[in-house]
Amino acid sequence: MRRRDSLALLALALAGATVPAWAEAPAEPEGYRLDNYKAPTPRTLHGATVLATPAAGELWHAGQTVFVDVLPHPPKPVDLPAGTIWRDPPHETIAGAVWLPDVGQGALAAVTEDYFKRNLADLTKGDRGRPLLFFCRKDCWMSWNAAKRALGYGYQRIYWYSEGVDGWKAAALPMETVQPRP
Repeated sequence: MRRRDSLALLALALAGATVPAWAEAPAEPEGYRLDNYKAPTPRTLHGATVLATPAAGELWHAGQTVFVDVLPHPPKPVDLPAGTIWRDPPHETIAGAVWLPDVGQGALAAVTEDYFKRNLADLTKGDRGRPLLFFCRKDCWMSWNAAKRALGYGYQRIYWYSEGVDGWKAAALPMETVQPRP
């Protein structure tokens, strides 16, 4: 950030004004985000195309892009009384999207990385040029990590939808309840 921009932000903050959204976006890290996944994300992802809701909607309507939801699978509460039956809460996502939970973690266990690679290969039918769009929720590093990882696997047409299901739902676009992909 330039000195003039820094001074302008300081003046806004001292005056009690809201800091512009562009000032809150962190820079792209070298690697993956490893913790605090629910936080402001960069505005960019080198090698990928970052989309807002209207552009994501256009890709969805065209039907040629694989939409991949990477929101984590909710864990079973640790304080459930003995004998309580646990049922996963419903997972609502963009209609037609595939849910690959937990693949957006910063560090993946070997089994999770294998799950991610196998599913990407299956979803693209082995075509690394097939477009893939990654999302989770607004201000969620999981989708950023997953998109970056797919780039590292050699996939060439990667979209990152940083507004995720929050932006989609706010635009009243189609949603559905899904189960994780095996």
